[in-house]
Amino acid sequence: MALTQDHPLLGRSEVELEQWATAQGLPAFRGRQLHGWLYERGVRDWRDITVMPVPLRESPPAPLGRSRVVHRSLARDGTLKLLLELADGLTIETVGIPTQDRLTVCVSSQVGCPMGCRFCATGKGGLQRSLAVHEIVDQVLSVREAMERRPSHVVFMGMGEPLLNIAAVLGAVDCLGRDLGMAHRQITLSTVGVPSTLPQLAEQALARLGRCQFTLAVSLHAPDQGLREQLIPSARSYPYEQLLDDCRHYVAITGRRVSFEYILLGELNDHPAQALALADRVSGFQSHVNLIPYNPIAEEAFRRPTPTRVERFAATLRSRGVAVSVRASRGIDGDAACGQLRRRLLAPGPEIDPETDRGQLPSRATS
Repeated sequence: MALTQDHPLLGRSEVELEQWATAQGLPAFRGRQLHGWLYERGVRDWRDITVMPVPLRESPPAPLGRSRVVHRSLARDGTLKLLLELADGLTIETVGIPTQDRLTVCVSSQVGCPMGCRFCATGKGGLQRSLAVHEIVDQVLSVREAMERRPSHVVFMGMGEPLLNIAAVLGAVDCLGRDLGMAHRQITLSTVGVPSTLPQLAEQALARLGRCQFTLAVSLHAPDQGLREQLIPSARSYPYEQLLDDCRHYVAITGRRVSFEYILLGELNDHPAQALALADRVSGFQSHVNLIPYNPIAEEAFRRPTPTRVERFAATLRSRGVAVSVRASRGIDGDAACGQLRRRLLAPGPEIDPETDRGQLPSRATS
């Protein structure tokens, strides 16, 4: 999308901010100052940019592009979920997931989602719109500010389907690397699959970024087409073999391996025979399978698998030579599953006070 003079400044490079400044009749160094205040300091308000002339602070010629934090939910394990209000009043979720040596930010790429996956709360409300570059980058800055810690990893696993917003997603990846100094290898893009878009993603990534170093995670969640269609309605237009062929095409273009994600639903898709079928599906790939025990949502009766069933499924895959990891569940007591916090706060009912809600954030977040 072409940048206009009143387009938000967040998401622009230092060179673009210099060009913006000179277009306003300002010295180019004002653009460099803006770049530092936006990305290093994470400024939210023009009035706080003390190096700028007073007239510019009092009558800003363009919005900075920051969202407003309207709710925070902190789980006992330190996982933080933020509900952010965009300039048009719509809201999105982002999550900060801390460990001792890293801080991962789970970002949204759309307001809502059109894919309708049954195990995900986000899709229950449908799609409202896709996010712009600055609205994606803002999520990382908001988590950094709230947790007072520099993010090390970013995963596009929040609200929305990234492959339906490729240009903005790649623009955000570019900005995170260029302006926030993040390594592209520490960024993961997760998709349930949209027909014919994986080759497009590969080609556009090479054109925009020069090389493709982020990780692609493809959500399978079933070992066969029939069950996959039950869990992911959009899969009806995307046969399993076509999806895998597109994954092979992506690997051939980029030279990067594909990670396959599989949500384990208790006694539905977690049987050893299904693990064997999944191993047959992903054989021949330079790949990895990430098993994700289900986080329950109110709208569906799916069950969380027992630890024994999770380990048996993983062991079966390993016995067939498949590289496997099991994602540790985080933030279960803090509405951590995609879309849960947003739906709870937007649902009809008594107004929730962020200061007294059970998930409130302490005055200083601990890492």
